[in-house]
Amino acid sequence: MNKVVLMGRLTRDPEVRYSQGDSSLAIARYTLAVDRRFKRDGDEQTADFINCVSFGKSAEFAEKYYHKGIKIAVSGRIQTGSYTNKDGVKVYTTEVVVEDQEFAESKNAQGGGQGSGSSYSGGPAPSGASDGFINVPEGIDSEIPFN
Repeated sequence: MNKVVLMGRLTRDPEVRYSQGDSSLAIARYTLAVDRRFKRDGDEQTADFINCVSFGKSAEFAEKYYHKGIKIAVSGRIQTGSYTNKDGVKVYTTEVVVEDQEFAESKNAQGGGQGSGSSYSGGPAPSGASDGFINVPEGIDSEIPFN
């Protein structure tokens, strides 16, 4: 089975070209910077830079909505190939042929907004423990629908 799932940030805007012929096909190429999950002691966090290519509607979507720095998730297959460059040297390639792609963070988080897009604006922030639960004051048990 040849299946890959990646999440990372675009290193630059997608490069989109259209094939020639009667029915032109959009081809988008972009590189994802994918953080490595684990790091060795003393090492800075490193990333792998994975070349991706998408075709057709996916490529048109990438051209319209994706830009440098955006975090996306892709799934697809790894494809290898080779060619001989103008100097006569054989160059080997590896890229992910994208089958599915989607945004991996909210628009607020992309633009440096306030967090993940969810916010509380109904008065003062409730005090709670660090576990994320809110302390309910005594005397309002009758207002809670599931007690």
